[in-house]
Amino acid sequence: MVAVASLVGLVLTVDQRGSRRGPDRVGDLLAAVADAPTRLAFQRTAGDEVQALVTEPAHLPALVERVLRSGDWRLGLGLGAVQAPLPEDVREARGPAFVRARAAVEAARTSPAGLRVHAPEPAEASARALESALWLWASLLERRTRRGWEVVDLVDAGATYEQAAHRLGVTPSAVSQRAAAAGLAEGRRARELVAHLADLALAAARSEADPAAETHATDRGAQP
Repeated sequence: MVAVASLVGLVLTVDQRGSRRGPDRVGDLLAAVADAPTRLAFQRTAGDEVQALVTEPAHLPALVERVLRSGDWRLGLGLGAVQAPLPEDVREARGPAFVRARAAVEAARTSPAGLRVHAPEPAEASARALESALWLWASLLERRTRRGWEVVDLVDAGATYEQAAHRLGVTPSAVSQRAAAAGLAEGRRARELVAHLADLALAAARSEADPAAETHATDRGAQP
């Protein structure tokens, strides 16, 4: 038997909630994640489902936050081996990580935050820690209001509280209050924690992959 080369990655499979009762929102989601770094970009795979692959843990938080922001999606994360060389389109990619992402998004139907993480046995403990952090972060994001997101978006773009106040036509004190209610500081720590735990989980899953393929696994859109 000829061994199949593989690299380790994290597959995101995203499925729309209540799709039979509402409009198709895939176009909105693809637009929301279009500029986020991925190894294989989000594509519609079937019906109202989309999928992407990342190989760099630091890129996971931005993707997760954009997926969870509207509350319209279930998310399954699958860690592990992905067959190499990679195709240009995620719909042509294969490997255990994709199988786990499919199982995870199905399990997400009955889980907190509509989110699950599945990983190979060596990475199960790390994946559980990542999943726990994601559940807690998702709970924070779920409570964030439109006014809260306005402040978070401006500050994330580099605005000071004073500049954000000017843009929104309110006082700096009001911006500070909105930032606190939105959990801006806690959300930033959550991003850092998720990236760190994803790094640990991918490292634990690396035994499933071919080390020779890992040197070429760089997400597109990443800064050099």
